[in-house]
Amino acid sequence: MALIDTLESAWYGSGRAPWWTGPLSIFYGAVMRLRHALYRAGVLRSIALPVPVIVIGNLSIGGTGKTPLTIAVVDELRKQGFRPGVVSRGYGGTQREPMLLGEAPDPSLVGDEPCLIHASDVPVAVGRDRPAAAQRLLDAGCDLVVADDGLQHYRLARDVEICVIDGVRRFGNRRLLPAGPLREPMSRLQRVDLRVCNGGSAADGEYPMRLEGGQVVSLAGDRRESLQAFAGQRVHAVAAIGNPRRFFDSLLSAGIDVIEHAFADHHRFVPADMNFADDLPVLMTDKDAVKCRGFAQPHWWRVPVRADLPETFYAALVERIVRVQGGRRRLS
Repeated sequence: MALIDTLESAWYGSGRAPWWTGPLSIFYGAVMRLRHALYRAGVLRSIALPVPVIVIGNLSIGGTGKTPLTIAVVDELRKQGFRPGVVSRGYGGTQREPMLLGEAPDPSLVGDEPCLIHASDVPVAVGRDRPAAAQRLLDAGCDLVVADDGLQHYRLARDVEICVIDGVRRFGNRRLLPAGPLREPMSRLQRVDLRVCNGGSAADGEYPMRLEGGQVVSLAGDRRESLQAFAGQRVHAVAAIGNPRRFFDSLLSAGIDVIEHAFADHHRFVPADMNFADDLPVLMTDKDAVKCRGFAQPHWWRVPVRADLPETFYAALVERIVRVQGGRRRLS
């Protein structure tokens, strides 16, 4: 954790990155450019599906709000008459072969984010071979595929690319990994179709997104309370997401006295992680709750959020889907 803290201080603050990150960043950039050139030349092959493919991702590592956006996009596309399914790498899980999630998926097997998306009653397939996993969705009757966190996964050809931007941290120092937080150079941003800004102030050409909540739900049952019911109370706040600060700040802004417990993204929780030696309420993200249900206590609560976006975003998305339906796939 000390190294991660040092790097994040350099990426988003006034800290200095270790000297060795500079050469590694140069090497990483060269590998990325070579890989992209091989795809453009056809040496590495992108696999096109016979249905529209929407990719949702980001340029920087860490949580930017991709999963809530994925759920919101799927909900809207269903309203528009599509039968979408979601394909995911399944980070945090052990499943290697393509798999369509069943009724009660195991997050230790398929990952936490696929389980959370699946809870919204949408078909989800996971696997390291994303084109093969996506084929499972087509076999299940889906007529459109949404790829969660697939912007850099060029093996799956895509029709529409959506880049999610952290409206507060933006792109940090704008350097490539590990000297900075970027998976690809800033120039990549010019080639995506739609840009979504989560929180903060949206720049020109970006659609604003807000994560809205207001309720908490018991992990042991389905009891619901207003988040404001915890105002003035001391609680344990648990987050194993890309940017735990966002979750903690949302609770602080509701007037809650927070004891912060940040874990690594996709952390596999065990009961000992929650041994806080008191009976204070425990509040956690939806993504973390899917991994804690098996040993949940009555005073543990999840804090669900939903992505709120302008209608103009959905109109632009559907327009692009209709435009490319049945047409050629592209590689950015």
